[in-house]
This record gives sequence, C-alpha cells and structure tokens, in this order.
Amino acid sequence: MTQALKRRRFLLTAMATPLVAAMTNRSRAARAAERVKFNASIDASWQAGLDVLKPSQVELDRGLGLHAESLVFDCYGFAPRCAVDGEVIAQAVAAGASDEELQDLREEMGMTRCVTNEQERDEFELAWRAAGVTCIFQNAGEEGQNPIRLLKRLGRFTYLTDHLREFLFKAVTPADIEQAKKDGKHCLYFTGNGVPIAGEFNSVPDELRHIKLFFQLGIRMMHVTYNRRNLLGDGCAEPANGGLSDLGRAAVAEMNRVGVIVDVAHSGWRTSLEAAQASKLPMVASHTACDAVNHHIRAKPVEVIKAICDGGGLIGICCIPAFLGGNGDIPALIEHIDYVAKRFGTQHVGIGTDIAYTSSLSFPATRQIPPRGPRRTRYEAFWPEGALGKRFPGEKSLAWTNWPLFTVGLVQRGYRDEDIRLILGQNMLRVSRELLKSRAAN
Repeated sequence: MTQALKRRRFLLTAMATPLVAAMTNRSRAARAAERVKFNASIDASWQAGLDVLKPSQVELDRGLGLHAESLVFDCYGFAPRCAVDGEVIAQAVAAGASDEELQDLREEMGMTRCVTNEQERDEFELAWRAAGVTCIFQNAGEEGQNPIRLLKRLGRFTYLTDHLREFLFKAVTPADIEQAKKDGKHCLYFTGNGVPIAGEFNSVPDELRHIKLFFQLGIRMMHVTYNRRNLLGDGCAEPANGGLSDLGRAAVAEMNRVGVIVDVAHSGWRTSLEAAQASKLPMVASHTACDAVNHHIRAKPVEVIKAICDGGGLIGICCIPAFLGGNGDIPALIEHIDYVAKRFGTQHVGIGTDIAYTSSLSFPATRQIPPRGPRRTRYEAFWPEGALGKRFPGEKSLAWTNWPLFTVGLVQRGYRDEDIRLILGQNMLRVSRELLKSRAAN
C-alpha cells in the first residue's frame, strides 16, 4: 500500500468517529458538531436532507447523538455498490457476451470489487461510516425460486464478508449483530429474494426441502413472491390479486419450522394478508409503504398491516420516492412511519431502505462501456406503467448515507429516544430473535 493510500485509510477512520463511536464524556452537541466532509456525493445528499428537514441545532444534536448510540438495522437493503471495471465490461461486450453474462459481470463487480480494489474499499467503508448503520438485512438472493439462481448473490456476499471480516462480517444470529455494535464493526444478515423450489414436483416436502438448506447457508428471511405470480401466490403487480396457494401455505409453515422470517414486501395484497394469517410466528413486509398514506401497488393496505402487527411482526418503510408519495423525501418517509406507529405501535415499524449507496467512481467507469441496442425487460421486472414514475423534488434527501438524518426526522416528530431505538433497529432484532428462539424450542 502506498503512503498516500495509508494516509487516506487513516483519515477515513478518523472521519468515522462522530457517527460510529460509542458514547463518551463529550456532549451530543459536541460530537454532532464534529461531522466532517466525506465526499462530494455524500455531502450533497446530506445538504439535501438538511434542506428539507431544516432542523434546529437542538434537534440536530439530539438526532445525531442518538443515532451514534443506537444499533441501526436496515430491515432490507444493499451494501454500498462498487464501480464496475468499465474496460473489462467493454471487452465482454466486444466478445459478444449475452445479456445474462453481462448482468452477472456487473453484479459481481458491484458487490465484490471492494475486496480487490483499494479505492473501492475506501469508498465502501466511507459509506458505511457516513450512514452509521450496524447491520443490513442484505438482499443475497436474485429474484426468483431457482436454487442455483438464488445461490449467486449469496455466494458473492459470502465472499465479501469472508474477505472484509475485520470491518464487515456475516451475522448468523441477532447476538452477532449486537456484538458488531459493541465492537464498532458492521455486518450483513442475509435475506433471499425468493423461496427456493426444487422444481421436481414429486411431493410438497420435496419441493420445499431447500428452505432448510438455505437457512444453513445463512439465509434468515425469504420473499413469498416477487412482483409476478409464482407457485406460492401472486406478486404485487398481478392484476388478479390471487391469494396464497396450497404450496404457499406449506412454504409459510416450513419457514416457521426452520426459523426463516416470512417476507411479503413484493406480494399482492391478498397473498400478503393470507400469509400473515397463516404464519404462526412474527413475519414482515420488510420494505414497503402504507397505502392509506400513498396509494401504490407496493404499499400495504391497513388490513394487511394490522394482520402483520397482530402477529407480532414488523412493517419496514422503504426509501423509494414513488412508493412514499409527497415530495419523495425524508418527511414523506416519516409520514409512513407515523401511520404504523400511531395506529399499531412503535414496536411494529422499522426502516427497510431498499436502496444502496453507489460509488462515486461509477460514472467515469460506465462511460467506458459502449452503448447497446434495445433489450427485453426481465421477467421479474413486472411494473405497470407509471408504477415507478416521475422524479421527486426531495428524493436526494433519501440517500442511504443519510440514515442519521432519518433519526433527526424522527426527533422532529416528537418520538421518544426509546421509541426511536425500536424503529432504528431493535424491532427487527426482536423479530429475528423470536424466529431463532422458536427454532431452538422445536
């Protein structure tokens, strides 16, 4: 490592202190005032957040101090994404690589390049420290139900955490997450984007046997469906709004038995409701919104939210502007949190961002990749026209690195410290703990 890079690594570590250090004898105000510049991208998002919140100094001090103290558990999200190697992808395009090959190449680089590239490693760590996040319930499964397909992201994030374990490690239990906070480290808790189905159709137990295997590989939460209909039920974009199938009910029961959290974030309303009614253990909609606040196919209606909360589960509010409505900003995010907290209790709401920080080196890298002609939409990307829609004036404020300002927003709404801690991470930790506790009792 060059002297310049060593110095940069030292400076990054020093810069992290205000957001990740444990409480010291200094006041919250003093620590909040120490927040320093990170990089142009992170700082621009930070300013956008301050512009929409307009916090008083007292609110800012309290929020940043509380965030630094708290265990922050993103209910569903993505580790910071690295820039791809544009030259390598350009060579693959010239060699005639297929769309699937190019997607795999992009994903692998975006998920793991910080292991091999010093600049990407620095920026990866910088984003974590700016966000002050302890753990991400990491999307470690590609959308679908094919076990081989689901293994790809799981393999990549296992590789990532194997190589960065002094900074970022794979959590296996909620106790690991708590230890990460105590040690000033970060961790990933793995979720898959589908229930693995054998596809042999011999018997129901045969079809679902891979649920236990993926649990043993570290998966702790699974989507019942993605946007489209599958063998378990309807996704949120299916106009028929069919409910949970017989195989879907069996899958929920098997996830309960094994200790995997049932997630209906992308499921249709009836599928979500019936999954909540079928589950004997707390389950979640990990990254969603409230339809009563903003109507959207990815939001949940009150009867679904009630069923999930009545079962001890959790509603994770996402950071996707189109799902939130309003100005697509931090106050819009807090409106959805408010809705769940006031109607069903602060113990049933969290934040599942469903977004990632992207390396500031990405733009120059992608400019090296030659343009390609029209491509077909992937099967899972089933969005009715207008579902993702327009630009929102405050969307920049919802950057993943602005997590500390989400806490400031909760302070502004009058939440007590203990309730903010629940929303920031303790609620997701409780659900995770209860699933594994139930497994141990079986």
